[in-house]
Amino acid sequence: MEYISQIIYVDNVEETLDFYYQAFGLSTSSISDNAEYGELATGAVKIAFANHPYAQAHFKQGYIRAHPKQPALGFELRFSCSELSESYDRAVLAGAEPLCPPSYRETQYYAYVRAIEGTLICLLQA
Repeated sequence: MEYISQIIYVDNVEETLDFYYQAFGLSTSSISDNAEYGELATGAVKIAFANHPYAQAHFKQGYIRAHPKQPALGFELRFSCSELSESYDRAVLAGAEPLCPPSYRETQYYAYVRAIEGTLICLLQA
């Protein structure tokens, strides 16, 4: 078995893909014709977004929607960057909620923001 992707259910796929480009420089690798599903160019493991009707069409069980005004879900996405302060500032300027400014702990420089759809993002300096 191989882990191949992460799908995050969102209100607006195109808006979310644009945010990830503006905030983190991640370009869109594909998007469906009706914009209900799209993927970022993130290498071997893809980060994808699908709208809520897409999710509901694939499974009938309910789920907890990520929402920036509610407590964050219990996971985070991690991105490595070469310039932590610049990456953090770029994300905040693009609309990310600042949670933890660039900090240092146990040999690691990191920062936290929250994406527009509510996902926690950890930035790590490479």
